[in-house]
Amino acid sequence: MKIAQIAPLAESVPPLLYGGTERIVSYLTEELVRQGHDVTLFASGDSRTSAELVPITEKALRLNPRVVDPIPYHMMLLEEVRRRADEFDALHFHIDLLHHPMTQDFAGRTITTLHGRLDLPDLPPFYRTFADNSLVSISDHQRLPMPPVNWAGTVYHGLPAGLLSPRFQAEDGYLAFLGRISPEKRPDRAIRIAARSGMPLRIAAKVDAVDRAYWESDIAPLIEQYPNVRFIGEINEAQKADFLGRASALLFPIDWPEPFGLVMIEAMACATPTIAFRCGSVPEVIDHGVSGFIVESEDEAVAAVADLPKLDRAIVRAAFDARFTAERMAADYVALYHDLPGARTDAARLRRERGEGAGLQVVA
Repeated sequence: MKIAQIAPLAESVPPLLYGGTERIVSYLTEELVRQGHDVTLFASGDSRTSAELVPITEKALRLNPRVVDPIPYHMMLLEEVRRRADEFDALHFHIDLLHHPMTQDFAGRTITTLHGRLDLPDLPPFYRTFADNSLVSISDHQRLPMPPVNWAGTVYHGLPAGLLSPRFQAEDGYLAFLGRISPEKRPDRAIRIAARSGMPLRIAAKVDAVDRAYWESDIAPLIEQYPNVRFIGEINEAQKADFLGRASALLFPIDWPEPFGLVMIEAMACATPTIAFRCGSVPEVIDHGVSGFIVESEDEAVAAVADLPKLDRAIVRAAFDARFTAERMAADYVALYHDLPGARTDAARLRRERGEGAGLQVVA
């Protein structure tokens, strides 16, 4: 198929540091190319891809100090996609909602993966207006706040199988927190869990401007209070395998409806179990007692730390290989592309004539 991937412009594809959506767009794009599809990536100019790159900006917006308002650049992105739309059998958007008014003339060839939280009050009226557009959720739990829409399927994220090498021994015996410093990610819980369990904690995370006050008032003083806690800052992809692989466990003490939680499968790929609070997608990603422990409280998390030796790290990695590779993710999306009502391929036409679906869950 000839496929367009339309990425956000905040980060490059893949991102240099933090950026879950752009990272998934990269993994999907590269795997589609590997499988023989003709892929065009609309993204920032500093992106790196084996697909055809259509650069919209010189570099990612978050790293460009001259950028004040990202909206004009995304309007430029949409105009370039509109201009070239007839070239593609399927167009896959990863930019949430900006494109829906513009794509109505070719909506039958479009699919949109919703990467963020959907429990915000402004979203239901929007999606009721564009209820016919094909949407993809990244967990079943993510769908719960939405009005009736055209769900094409749920596709869990995946990573290239060889991206993160597993370590079957926790070499340095610490707990890891990886991601972003924010109230909903609850790094305060991670610090208390580590302190109560007597384990060192290493925090590799970025601090966005919007969370700077929370960092300064709540988290930085807490780190100063506990000598077992070490703040590393933001790390890149090359550092991630070592950081996660040497840890005894990843702490994922979230307090919000997490749509997916990419870091959980990154840890899984490193053969590192996750101790996660039961929120959002967590029960769909973590197999309790296999790839980690799902807990309801800090007390249960501390008890789970003590139970980590019961988990076989080889089985943790096997759980990743079975469910969360980029190859599986791309195959799921290709099935959805073929099943789009306007997909322009012989396979899609024949499937529709036979009354066959793509074989994934479809919810009206």
